[in-house]
Amino acid sequence: MSNDDTASIDALGTDTFFGDWVDINYTKYLPLSEATYYVLAALHEPLHGYALMQKVETMSEGNVVIGPGTLYGAFAALEKQGLIAKVSEVERRKIYGLTELGRLVLAEQVRRLAIMVRNGQFAISHLNEGEAA
Repeated sequence: MSNDDTASIDALGTDTFFGDWVDINYTKYLPLSEATYYVLAALHEPLHGYALMQKVETMSEGNVVIGPGTLYGAFAALEKQGLIAKVSEVERRKIYGLTELGRLVLAEQVRRLAIMVRNGQFAISHLNEGEAA
């Protein structure tokens, strides 16, 4: 699937140009690493590398710190997968943004994480109940 193809996919996975359902094989992309998750989440607005590194650290409350080498390797891989795209270049700074496919993959990861959180909270609450007995 090329970047041109992904640009016409709506949030429900429908190709807005042809009106056909597009079956996205999420297993090709998921699960995301923690760093990749934060890179995609931070790119809800287009950013250049240094700004993205700062935003990831802030969003993750200091739990994820990405160095330049890791970031530019991630940019190359994510761009190749069609999850992000270079939107402009200003004074040698490449600015990247999330593609529609990237947004759909991020949304699926968030859905899966929400299930994990619910199950984790349930397990912890039951562990705590067991300790009180």
